[in-house]
Amino acid sequence: MGKLSENFGAMVFNDAVMHEKLPKDIYRSLKQTISEGKDLDITLANAVANAMKDWAIEKGATHYTHWFQPLTGITAEKHDSFLSPQKDGSIIEEFSGKRLIKGEPDASSFPSGGLRATFEARGYTAWDPTSYAFIKDKTLCIPTAFCSYGGEVLDKKTPLLRSVEALSVQATRVMNLLGYKDVTGVHACVGAEQEYFLVDKKTYAQREDLRICGRTLFGAPSPKGQELDDHYFGVIKPRVKAFMEELNEELWELGIYASTEHNEVAPSQHELAPVFTVANNACDQNQLTMEIMKKVADRHGLVCLLHEKPFRGVNGSGKHNNWSIETNTGLNLFKPGDDPFENTVFLLFLAAVITAVDNYQDLLRISVASPSNDCRLGGNEAPPAIVSMYLGDELTGILDCVESGKKYFGAKRTHMQTGVHVLPDFKKDTTDRNRTSPFAFTGNKFEFRMPGSAQSISDTNTVLNTALAEVLSGFADRLEGKKEVSAAARRIVRDAYREHKRIIFNGNNYSEEWVKEAEKRGLCNLPTAADAIPLLVKEKNMALFSKTGIFSETELRSRCAIMLQNYVSVLSIEALTMLDMARVQFAPALNRGAAELCRQLSEVQGIGVQTGSLQAAAVAAVDSVEALYQATKNLSDACASLKTMGDVGASADFCRDTLLPRMEELRTVVDTAEKVTPADLWPMPTYKDLLFNV
Repeated sequence: MGKLSENFGAMVFNDAVMHEKLPKDIYRSLKQTISEGKDLDITLANAVANAMKDWAIEKGATHYTHWFQPLTGITAEKHDSFLSPQKDGSIIEEFSGKRLIKGEPDASSFPSGGLRATFEARGYTAWDPTSYAFIKDKTLCIPTAFCSYGGEVLDKKTPLLRSVEALSVQATRVMNLLGYKDVTGVHACVGAEQEYFLVDKKTYAQREDLRICGRTLFGAPSPKGQELDDHYFGVIKPRVKAFMEELNEELWELGIYASTEHNEVAPSQHELAPVFTVANNACDQNQLTMEIMKKVADRHGLVCLLHEKPFRGVNGSGKHNNWSIETNTGLNLFKPGDDPFENTVFLLFLAAVITAVDNYQDLLRISVASPSNDCRLGGNEAPPAIVSMYLGDELTGILDCVESGKKYFGAKRTHMQTGVHVLPDFKKDTTDRNRTSPFAFTGNKFEFRMPGSAQSISDTNTVLNTALAEVLSGFADRLEGKKEVSAAARRIVRDAYREHKRIIFNGNNYSEEWVKEAEKRGLCNLPTAADAIPLLVKEKNMALFSKTGIFSETELRSRCAIMLQNYVSVLSIEALTMLDMARVQFAPALNRGAAELCRQLSEVQGIGVQTGSLQAAAVAAVDSVEALYQATKNLSDACASLKTMGDVGASADFCRDTLLPRMEELRTVVDTAEKVTPADLWPMPTYKDLLFNV
């Protein structure tokens, strides 16, 4: 084997390692426990823990941690040493099954949305044996779920695992009814494309807004942005290439299939694309990827920006969520096959997805709702906030024929005409791409393009799995007891398409015409997170999560409160940062600029020279200073008003309706001033400095 294959997964306690390190009976018992979802016997847990400890120490680990994903959106860990002191003063290496299975971290610092009082600090972490343990920074990381002392869910992993199970149950039920008796389970598979920016660390350090908020709150456009598209798929710069090489090595050691890397549309923007894996592991790996990207960038004198819109006027960073479902027998249920019109399984599951997306379009929007993603959605290469589906002409034509009862004769495949005889001949793909669509079918999967770069994909996939499970449950009910199952399935496809085809749109999602058309169709248009988040506790949504066992009503209300509070907190921090920068940096710079122009004007007037242009510039500079002070006061007043508000819902509305416009007012004044202020007076690096110095 080559070095790459030898190192791949070297820091992961994966199936191959378990097979090697565990006794055969223990290994078989563990695999059976995982596959059947049984409780972990303590004797079995002790054996696994001991083998895991020995392996980790061999790899250089000194500590272990329960690695979990609280509702902050990032991961959390508390490190404990393998060393255990004895009564005689000696030290032994110890790690028990009890410690493997359960931990008790202080939960007081994590958001709970009112699920527990502040003094109820205790929380529990529970080992997730379906996700492999791994070593990071000499620490054995054990993926775990996280709940409160009362058992309420406080993390993003547990709902995802519940949704995966709910989907498996209902999809298996449908497949069995269709005659596929060998199908005993169905799992969701995900591949998350990760976009990001790289900027120079020294330049970054000079921008207060980047350091505190992760995005530029001020900044006039650079003379050159992404107009020429010479960055996308272009030659990767040496400094960036060195970063990517080290990143790949670290990710591969952790068993993360980072297969594709390239420049993205904007200058200094890049993308990393993994290979598909099961949803739970994909979510874990994406969280790891984001963490490691930041660490590796730092070692190269760079900063990795994961904010969805760090720079205004250029491409934002998303995280396309490629989603499919597959049976335990290896059948991709979203694969059309050679004759999709006759592929009843594919059509039935396609109809289920159409129904799920239409019924729960608001939940899909909520799953990507954040103040940072609001900055991206609807702009430069990002989908709009209106959820719709793209199927392409061929699939839409097939479904039209199913609805009307007509025979489908197929789309004619045309050949590519290159005009060069030596080049191979191949057929055009009938599944055309539509980059403006939020939810697009791309051959054997669906690509949901609304998630933001910094967001966990757990929320999105929890919604997708849960919504599809609910629809499949209804489909299975209709198939039960039917003698002509195939005919019944076709009727279900027909009825579902007829009722829910409003969600399908193959045109330009950026157009104003589509906004009007979407309104006519009755689709949700939720431009901001403040508009979307309250719908989480809408009756139909609470009913969905309660019925499928994903969330209780109490847990759902707590998440709504947490999301709204995060919206308010982020915007409040951004507004206060803008005020600080305006007072400490921009006001002195504009004052100096105006004073210098007034001095020059006075000197020129003293010798009797025409001063029209200079006078106009001086007046404009003074006016700019006044505009800055007024905009600063307006924003300061808004921040003071926000501070007095108690209700989080009213606070979120105030941020959307008042705070954001005041922030935009201040930014406009500063960005306008930047264009005419001498470079030696401007107090921070510009967009030109940030985007073109790596």
